[in-house]
Amino acid sequence: MTTMLTRAEQADKTARRERQRPSRATARRRNWVAGLAGWIWLVVVAVPLYWILITSLKAQSRYYSSNPLVPTSDPTLDNYRLVIESDFIRYFVNSVVVTVGAVVPAVAFSFMAAYAIVRGWRMRGLRVMNGLFLMGLAIPLQATVIPVYLIIIKLKMYDSLLALILPSIAFAIPLSVLVLANFVRDIPKELFDSMRVDGATEWTTLWRLAAPLTRPALLTVTIFNGLTIWNGFLLPLVLTQSPGRRTLPLALWTFQGQYGVNVPAVLAAVVLTTLPVLVLYAFGRRQMLSGLTAGFSR
Repeated sequence: MTTMLTRAEQADKTARRERQRPSRATARRRNWVAGLAGWIWLVVVAVPLYWILITSLKAQSRYYSSNPLVPTSDPTLDNYRLVIESDFIRYFVNSVVVTVGAVVPAVAFSFMAAYAIVRGWRMRGLRVMNGLFLMGLAIPLQATVIPVYLIIIKLKMYDSLLALILPSIAFAIPLSVLVLANFVRDIPKELFDSMRVDGATEWTTLWRLAAPLTRPALLTVTIFNGLTIWNGFLLPLVLTQSPGRRTLPLALWTFQGQYGVNVPAVLAAVVLTTLPVLVLYAFGRRQMLSGLTAGFSR
């Protein structure tokens, strides 16, 4: 009897594998429409990047007299030299300070809040807090510029880097809590129970168990918030005034004169501004993609 049951189970497993295995016709079938759409999208994205790169190597005097999509025969680095000599290092340091100063507290607070919401979901106060975080996703940044401006004026922090850091933290928290809560919720409850049996506190469980298991999500929200704050333009425009407090996106205005714009210099500044973002994405690409796909597919 046992042998018959074993054979029946093996036959059932074999039948499941055959049903799950794609047929040769399905495997050979190619989605030409999706492939064509992918190539079209690649061209749409690549052409502006190509134009930015070749234009940043052109002299300003030859920009309007040459074909915009044809590389220059005598490339020059004068535009990059002009950008670096125009206080680029100061603007770069300001952007780094604002980005790091906002991302680190935002991710740390969001992680602790997500852990508290998941582990203490039955508490009414935490449920209300989770609702407030979700409401924060529905409020656009543009709708809060005037209230944020008035608050910063009242706190006497106008025209300072701290005036950029605090609102950036506030706007980064809602989405970070949502993503991190999904990951913490997927951790098996048995692991938390075993940590409690071993005498671990909630603080120990947070950093010894939840943090390592949610590393892809932590890297995902860190990279996403870093890119958002690094490329931010509206808050630096409204909350700063002096040239010494400008960040890189706002510093592009430096190359806009009264009667014209030095387009090659602006694009050279764009290239230099984008390089840190590309480096960050190159190192965290796999973790970011795995965090996004795992966080929204579970």
